[in-house]
Amino acid sequence: MVERRPVLTAISHLVLILGVLIVAFPLYITFVASTHTADAIVQAPMPLLPGGHMWDNYKAALFGNSTGAGSKAPVAQMMTVSLISALTIAIGKIAISLLSAFAIVYFRFPFKNFFFWAIFVTLMLPVEVRIGPTYQVVSDLNMLNTYAGLTVPLIASATATFLFRQFFLTVPDELVEAARMDGAGPMRFFKDVLLPLSTTSIAALFVIQFIYGWNQYLWPLLVTTNEDMYPVVIGIKRMISGGDAANEWNIIMATALLAMIPPALVVILMQKWFVKGLVDTEK
Repeated sequence: MVERRPVLTAISHLVLILGVLIVAFPLYITFVASTHTADAIVQAPMPLLPGGHMWDNYKAALFGNSTGAGSKAPVAQMMTVSLISALTIAIGKIAISLLSAFAIVYFRFPFKNFFFWAIFVTLMLPVEVRIGPTYQVVSDLNMLNTYAGLTVPLIASATATFLFRQFFLTVPDELVEAARMDGAGPMRFFKDVLLPLSTTSIAALFVIQFIYGWNQYLWPLLVTTNEDMYPVVIGIKRMISGGDAANEWNIIMATALLAMIPPALVVILMQKWFVKGLVDTEK
């Protein structure tokens, strides 16, 4: 039986509402700024109600009609680069991690544990630590300002490999024996048994890795010098140049809001699978 305490219920709701307001207020200010002219934003006090230039600002952001001192690359192009990069990183990480975990769990080969721990140790080596040698390799292979340069160095994932390995270890041995008795080979067992069982884990990891790929900043900052290859996160930074008067903050704020839409849609559309995948992984 759940005991009802009106006072505690009211306090908990008040805390939740306060938290939502704290998180939502900066987003509201960003939206308001994206609907005014650049001159209106830099004036004090800044308007707190939406203006009448919303469509003009978003059109200028999407198609690159801004006149500020920073980058004038169209946001539609930058979001396309970010989308391709994020999808490639997410799908590539999941595919490589699934195959790596499958090999580690179900195949016998020399130094198997050594290779697993070698993969696991790379969790301690983030991109920032190995960024110098990685950049040198990418540069020597002429992969600067390319999708391959943006994505290939970020595809491998020790975290996803570890999670899939732990999940595969929970699969009953009876399933393996039944598949072997039915004449299924290793890849048939992988495709018909392990992949369907891993659907929720794959969905949860896809959401995490998509957002990871979409929000990449440091690595694209190094390997992209051409505006046509700017991801949207880099594009926002490149649009800021000089003082407040030199920047079109209305276009920058419109770009920031547009950049939030794809990851937010991925989380909203896959929320059920994401939560289920995390819960199943915990079990």
